[in-house]
Amino acid sequence: MIQWVILGTGPRPVPQPVATPLVWATAFGGAMALVGVLNALVGTDRPGWALGALSVLSALLGAYARFTAAPGTAALCWLFLNGFAIPPAGVLTWTNPRDAFWLTCLLTAALTGTALARLLQARAAYRRLTTEHPPLKD
Repeated sequence: MIQWVILGTGPRPVPQPVATPLVWATAFGGAMALVGVLNALVGTDRPGWALGALSVLSALLGAYARFTAAPGTAALCWLFLNGFAIPPAGVLTWTNPRDAFWLTCLLTAALTGTALARLLQARAAYRRLTTEHPPLKD
């Protein structure tokens, strides 16, 4: 006997990532808010604090995003880091070793967050799908 089963119903083994434009919009707003708060609390003379906070933001956003969203997330965070967390505020500059390092840190954080989330979700899905149930007694 053939039994037709509709695919895609029921719980998904692995959650779907958030849409990339939503991740980028959150990165834009979150980076703006973080840099604003850090400028008010710490000042613009300590970009290490801003780099650390934006790296954590990139990693958290990466946990809900696709791998393809990581470069855009890192670039948006770098724009706020470069434009508003270092003097002169509001001016984008490129200082090769420093800015390349900052972009690398932000991209690594976003990719690490995404990879770690995918591994944990795959592991949880594997455990849900491979758990053995005792046979039913008649």
